[in-house]
This record gives sequence, C-alpha cells and structure tokens, in this order.
Amino acid sequence: MESTRHGSNSSLVRGFTRRAAGGLLAGAAASAAFAGQSAPRQRKILVAGGHPDDPETSCGGTILRYVDAGFESVVLYLTRGEAGIEGVSHQEAARIRTAEAEKACKLMKARPIFAGQIDGSSEITNARYAEMRAILEKEAPDLIFTHWPLDTHRDHRHCANLVLDAWLSLGRRQPLFYYEVATGSQTQVFRPTDYVDITATVERKHEACFVHVSQKIRETYERHHGPMERFRGIEARCGSAEAFIRHVQGPDALLI
Repeated sequence: MESTRHGSNSSLVRGFTRRAAGGLLAGAAASAAFAGQSAPRQRKILVAGGHPDDPETSCGGTILRYVDAGFESVVLYLTRGEAGIEGVSHQEAARIRTAEAEKACKLMKARPIFAGQIDGSSEITNARYAEMRAILEKEAPDLIFTHWPLDTHRDHRHCANLVLDAWLSLGRRQPLFYYEVATGSQTQVFRPTDYVDITATVERKHEACFVHVSQKIRETYERHHGPMERFRGIEARCGSAEAFIRHVQGPDALLI
C-alpha cells in the first residue's frame, strides 16, 4: 500500500510522483532532450518545522520514502532549539540540538537548513515573512510540508503561518501539506485527508529520531509518536502510517 486520500477508493492509491509531478516532469524531460538540453533538475521536497526533531518525528518516514524515490529532501528548522534543554544555556542548547538535527538529517539523507529564529521567541514580522519567502523562492521545492497552524506550541504556529504566507505570495505553485505533532497534546483538531504508509521506512525513521537524546526522545516516542504511527496505520490499513492535511487551494496531489 502506498498513499491514500481519506475517503478515496483503491483506484486512487497512486504516488505524488506519478499523478502530480510525473507527467509534467516527463514532458519537460522530453522537451529538453529534443532541444539538446540536459534533463530537468532533481525533484525536491521541503519539510519545515519549529525545532530540531519536529520534522523527524512527524514525517520522517515520509521523508525517507521520497528520498528512496529519488527526491532531494530539505529540512528547514525555524529555530535551533535554544530553549529546549532544561538547565542549559541557549547557546549550548543550540549547539547540542543543531548537532542532533544534522546527524538526523544525515541518516535520512536530507539537507538541513536553519531559519535563524530563537526557540520560544520566534516572531511573525514583515522581515520574517520576507526571510521565509526568500528561502522558499531559493529552494523552489515541488512539495511542501509544515506544522498544522492550530498546534498549541507558538513556534509551531509561527512556522506554519510563515510558510503559508510565503506559499501564498509565491503563487501556490506546489502542493502544501500539514503534519501533526503528538496529536491530542500539541496538535489540535487534526482531521487527516492523506496518509503515507511508512511500514517500510519506520525503523530508519526511528533511528533518525532517536539521535535527539537531549529531548529524552525514546520516552516521548513511547508515549506519543509510536502510538500515533500505529493508530494512523490502523486508519490507513497498514502497519505504520503518517497523516497529513492537504491545503485544498494548492495543486492537487496524492502523496507517495
């Protein structure tokens, strides 16, 4: 089983690469070959999160599926987790958590980038909107994932709104999907539209997540993320799954 759309039948179980991007990119490749040009660039996903470990725990299995399918993966961290280690200075916490994020991304074969905001003190200003727009314009991803904007954590909401504003101002060019973080405790009122079967990648996802030892991640996983993966798997009729909500005003696409 691959990706499913909530309420869809089995005939709609197709990957994003085949339905949304494949035809367009295949056509571009043919045109380039006819003109004697090189093939188009590698397709890319961008996953934006508030802190180190948010993208990994929420959609690390999906990231790995896209990497396995040949996509470039960019993981954008709004902050470096400066306020995330009790009793440790912001500078030292940022050093520790940046190293953990870089190690996790290396395991997922993803490229980390940092937006330069501060954990617990993130901002939504005209300057911050412009910064996020510049990042998305430069990266030009084919698919974007970010936090659900109703999360209880302010940094998560700021990340989601900055990404949304950039996506809107750049013309809604690519599908935009929201992911969940510990539904019930942080992510509120989340009603998935799409699921990705991560049964084949869940062990590698866990390996990437568990490098975030500063966050006592194994304990958190046992309480929240593990049960969520299994519950979403039950909903999607597979072993383990990750769930998403698609922004309906963007291009339609089923995930991989």
